[in-house]
Amino acid sequence: MKLVMMYVYVCVVCVQDEGAYKEIPITHHVKEGCEKAEPSQFELLKVLGQGSFGKVFLVRKLMGPDAGQLYAMKVLKKASLKVRDRVRTKMERDILVEVNHPFIVRLHYAFQTEGKLYLILDFLRGGDVFTRLSKEVMFTEEDVKFYLAELALALDHLHNLGIVYRDLKPENILLDEAGHIKLTDFGLSKESVDQDKKAYSFCGTVEYMSPEVVNRRGHTQSADWWSLGVLMYQEAFLSLGNAYNRLMQGTEGVLRARICKHKLYRRELQPPFKPAAGKPDDTFCFDPEFTAKTPKDSPGIPPSANAHQLFKGFSFVAPVSLEDSRSAPLVNILPIVQMHGGMAQFADVYELKEDIGVGSYSICKRCTHRVTAMEFAVKIIDKSKRDPSEEIEILMRYGQHPNIITLKDVYDEGRFVYLVTELMKGGELLDKILRQKFFSEREASAVLYTITKTVDYLHCQGVVHRDLKPSNILYMDDSGNPDSIRICDFGFAKQLRGDNGLLLTPCYTANFVAPEVLMRQGYDAACDIWSLGVLLYTMLAGYTPFANGPNDTPEEILLRIGSGKFSLSGGNWDSVSDSSKDLLSHMLHVDPHQRYSAEQVLKHSWIACRDQNPHFQLTRHEAPHLVKGAMAATYSALNHQTCKPLLEPVAASSLAQRRSMKKLTSADMS
Repeated sequence: MKLVMMYVYVCVVCVQDEGAYKEIPITHHVKEGCEKAEPSQFELLKVLGQGSFGKVFLVRKLMGPDAGQLYAMKVLKKASLKVRDRVRTKMERDILVEVNHPFIVRLHYAFQTEGKLYLILDFLRGGDVFTRLSKEVMFTEEDVKFYLAELALALDHLHNLGIVYRDLKPENILLDEAGHIKLTDFGLSKESVDQDKKAYSFCGTVEYMSPEVVNRRGHTQSADWWSLGVLMYQEAFLSLGNAYNRLMQGTEGVLRARICKHKLYRRELQPPFKPAAGKPDDTFCFDPEFTAKTPKDSPGIPPSANAHQLFKGFSFVAPVSLEDSRSAPLVNILPIVQMHGGMAQFADVYELKEDIGVGSYSICKRCTHRVTAMEFAVKIIDKSKRDPSEEIEILMRYGQHPNIITLKDVYDEGRFVYLVTELMKGGELLDKILRQKFFSEREASAVLYTITKTVDYLHCQGVVHRDLKPSNILYMDDSGNPDSIRICDFGFAKQLRGDNGLLLTPCYTANFVAPEVLMRQGYDAACDIWSLGVLLYTMLAGYTPFANGPNDTPEEILLRIGSGKFSLSGGNWDSVSDSSKDLLSHMLHVDPHQRYSAEQVLKHSWIACRDQNPHFQLTRHEAPHLVKGAMAATYSALNHQTCKPLLEPVAASSLAQRRSMKKLTSADMS
């Protein structure tokens, strides 16, 4: 039997709290030089939520300096609002105008028509941090403290402004695409509350109400700290006694947990988890009951002739809206329907062109958007041969990294899945390098730095690529700039998960994951570094380390790999620095336990001091196709092995273990 927790929403108002329901004109007006917003300036994309008073839409701005920007548009029907609700709506608008904090949702516009009120807010697409993520991720207490600290900073900021929040619950704490929290929905908040002036409303969600709210004897900002304690399910943050003993010093009781308050405020600390956000207009974190509806904003019926006077001064344009839009380039968002609730087929939106590459489970083609004529690449995966869900999730979660290929769209059409990505017009990294007549150590170190930095980012997130062959490292354009390098094809990539299938945060991994799981993850990460070592060797030498040509047999190649021996003399090696040879010997070490990690590679002097590497031009191989053939033969041999020999040192073999056990037994008997 499925257990469903029902939140009872209670709101009984006392005259002591709200006073007379007198409408007070709001004095904030549109900043000079900024345009006044109206409904026609926003395109309705999807319904995000719906209540008795109105709806929340995902919208796109159609004009002005922020044209193309996505927002959440909260629409309230005036006729459905009681006087008390009108007061609270104006209160919410006032508070949002006043508040500017990294962990609180931001109001961009506020305006009204004869029948409706409009609030244009940040669109937060990561879902709520506690309800959604508890189903996806295994957290530790340290991870929870991170979110608690961000919440504490938000509440402390409100309290310093004399505002009590009064509606802290999971639904009102959302994640942005980076994994940081944002506090939303200020409909029950109250201004001008401190220790001398209390509020008396019986309002909020009963599961999170503090005792002083329930008994109606008057409450202050300390009620929010009670709600925070309930929310975190941590007895350490609950005080059943005097309310004045409950974290009354603001954030101090929370931030003692080895968290730097200033770095936290500046969003410099890495969140425990980054949600799979996908495209900017993805809404798969929202209830499909709403997102499947056709967005429609019909004209509202005015509640009375003086409705506009009732909300005098409601209009607002954020003073920094124009500045923000100028400083940050807008994302080119195509009007493409996602697989989540979308009805369009891939062929309705894109036109297929020539093949780019063919694999065992998929084929990659160039495609063009039928409306914009923009070029993309599409990877068509046969689901009967491979489950693409892990690859899609990884690209949605980490595809915003500048050196990871960006996933533009996903179409699930039964047997086949279409992954639309940016088109790599610069081609394969190895092709570009081999086409150059000369190539220097300094150029090679710049390339390796960019790739290793990206691999280190993935490894820190618990992701291993497991197929980092040169054909999966491409240039976005023809510039040859290392910044345009992209790591592609995450078909064999894995995220670290627990036995229950949930993702593991780095903190959970370090403290609770079984050694054998960590060892497996370490082997996979070591494979990534080994692949980068093969790439570096080829860049410097002009040929591959373990295959002499495309006709080498898999047995010959695997034997050389297993021996761990490769040449660092003759040819270009006589001109290459000792520092690069030292790095290579650690990256290609046959024992994965002794092989460098991505972090160690980045700290090596040849990478850390890459600007000082030699400019000497190393000669290229006269037959690039033979080098590419040898590289392909190397990875073909590895991929067809059920057990890759490079993963295990000699001492780990069954024969060596039997010999070791025999020696121990003989020693015991003697």
